[in-house]
Amino acid sequence: MTVFSIVIPMKNEAGNVRRLVEEIDEACRSLPAFDLVIVDDGSDDETGEIARGLTAGGRPVRVLRHDESAGQSAAVHSGVQIAEGEFIVTLDGDGQNPPSEIPKLIAPLLDPNRDSRLGLIAGQRVGRQDTWSKKYASRFANGLRNRVLKDGTRDTGCGLKAFRRDAFLALPFFNHMHRYLPALFARDGWSVGHVDVSHRSRGEGRSNYSNLQRALVGIPDLIAVAWLIRRRKTRNSMADILTTQSREGTET
Repeated sequence: MTVFSIVIPMKNEAGNVRRLVEEIDEACRSLPAFDLVIVDDGSDDETGEIARGLTAGGRPVRVLRHDESAGQSAAVHSGVQIAEGEFIVTLDGDGQNPPSEIPKLIAPLLDPNRDSRLGLIAGQRVGRQDTWSKKYASRFANGLRNRVLKDGTRDTGCGLKAFRRDAFLALPFFNHMHRYLPALFARDGWSVGHVDVSHRSRGEGRSNYSNLQRALVGIPDLIAVAWLIRRRKTRNSMADILTTQSREGTET
């Protein structure tokens, strides 16, 4: 039985995929059964081919390919849809998120005594190994987002996250939603936890996004998420609904 799934969006990460999967396999050996889904988001290198020849957790890596690049949020969403686990862990495909952080990220969700309303554990990077300009742009964007949304999260750009699969799929989907998961989960009535995680320099290849690209989409996205939060008028939160359904399914 698959307890949790690891979903990794990748685009042109042929030089990083093998090392990343090997590190995941090592980091998760003491954890319950998991499956690994890599979403090849329109790569024009050998990312998908290499991934298909690897195994993790004693099972072949499953690869889902987008023929055209659809972006990180779409890749994560596609991967979660085919994942088998009740819980999901995500991390970036460039190797900057150390897989050794997965156990402490997923632990609160696997705790049998956890709060039933716990929906998301968000990683927050410490000691970031990025350029000065990237760190400054990220600090500014996170500060602005937190002032507007008041989501209590220092670093929503961290790819390391763990969450309930059903709760994630109930969220409104839009491009770049992965940067607003704490606010979106809270909007649906879920509680959000935070874990400090380490960070390291990129492996091979180069980033698929520039600071300018992030800035151009950031403001419209922020306005849209603020609107979504204000428009939430449902009497029963999604957390109440899904928690009740989960309890009823267990009793059955």
